[in-house]
Amino acid sequence: MTATAAKVPADSDALPERTPRRAALASWIGSALEYYDFAVYGTAAALVLNQLFFPEETNPGVAVLLAMGTVGIAYVVRPLGALIMGPLADKLGRRFVLMLTLFAMGGATFAIGFLPTYEEVGVLAPLLLVLCRIIQGLSASGEQAAAISVSLEHSDEQHRGLTTSWTLHGTQAGTLLATGIFIPLTAFLSEEQLYSWGWRIPFWISAVVVVVAYLIRRHLEEPPSFEARRKEVVTLSPLTQTLRFHWKAVLRVTVCALINTINIFITVWAISFATNGYHLDRSTLLWVPVLANLLALIAIPFAGRLSDRIGRKKVFVFGALGSAVTVFPYLYSITQENWIGIFVGGILMSGAMYSAANAVWPSFYSEMFPTRVRATGLALGTQIGFALSGGFVPVIATLLSGEQQTGWLLPALFAMIICLLAAGAALTAKETNSATLAELDELHTTPEETAALEVRA
Repeated sequence: MTATAAKVPADSDALPERTPRRAALASWIGSALEYYDFAVYGTAAALVLNQLFFPEETNPGVAVLLAMGTVGIAYVVRPLGALIMGPLADKLGRRFVLMLTLFAMGGATFAIGFLPTYEEVGVLAPLLLVLCRIIQGLSASGEQAAAISVSLEHSDEQHRGLTTSWTLHGTQAGTLLATGIFIPLTAFLSEEQLYSWGWRIPFWISAVVVVVAYLIRRHLEEPPSFEARRKEVVTLSPLTQTLRFHWKAVLRVTVCALINTINIFITVWAISFATNGYHLDRSTLLWVPVLANLLALIAIPFAGRLSDRIGRKKVFVFGALGSAVTVFPYLYSITQENWIGIFVGGILMSGAMYSAANAVWPSFYSEMFPTRVRATGLALGTQIGFALSGGFVPVIATLLSGEQQTGWLLPALFAMIICLLAAGAALTAKETNSATLAELDELHTTPEETAALEVRA
């Protein structure tokens, strides 16, 4: 038997009618939880955590830098989580990893809401905070790869871009909820109320999302194409196969995934830049990512469907280049305290341009790997890229903005270069929007890999 799987019928009617929808919904809710958790922490870090979890005598600029560092630690550990979770999803099943990461992520976020502050327990406070962030990072690394794989493999062949885009639609919904929930807290609570108990509320709300996600995911079935592969007996582990035969695809995905820099800019660093460097009103500023995410909820499925028609690369590159251009007016408007420019620039950069690339990457990246290592390759590539962007971008951008956090040009140039690198990497990929899953397996499995695997039924 060759390494090529039997072709799964492309007709969506060959599958239970509700399976693609259930897979898309399960992916959506998990991504919503993941990015709610990440965004709620990033927003809290920019607004309050720097004052609650670090010594009062710490220089305000240093405290912000430390808070941004705790944002980054969850991204830094994500490649380690990918090494664990990706192979588990390819070996034990996508559903297994989806359930495991659901409770780990939700539990860590919920626990942050109960942590004591530095004033209460001293240095133990930031240590516990970092521990929770590490658990979040390890969980997130497997959640997205498994969710995208299961939605891609359950989708009919003509709508993979649209179906997998709902995973990223969930990330925007989670980010929207996380940012939006801070608006009434910062607007209606006093400083004392916000810093004493108000900041804990967004973390506790994650428990509701966990319960809903569990109810949806508990009946999710494994995709037929994955089940066919799992029945094969091979001599190499998914991780070994990926590193030995698909390292170029992992590298390409890693560079493309740096586009996440734009997301970090608008949801984390720019909030800190505007409120700490220019003392702009926090509750007003939070409306920028809220409105950007509202636009993204429309733009993402549109861009995903467009990629099914004209190709993944065209849409992704358009989004990356558009983000590179629009970051300049957004940051400049902050320095001028130009609220119209801030809203227009931020919404255009994040809600339109970044959303185009964001919608397409689930299908674009995952179609670079065959079924048997899809989750592993996707997890490694994306999580290394996310670690580089999310782990270092807040710190680098803070350093580039200067001690007073008022410089905007160097951070903007930094973001532009990252976007250009992502676009360039995307152009080196093959266009796969019209290929079936079986054809993708053939395309990405070389004779050398087939011989090395010694596949047996």
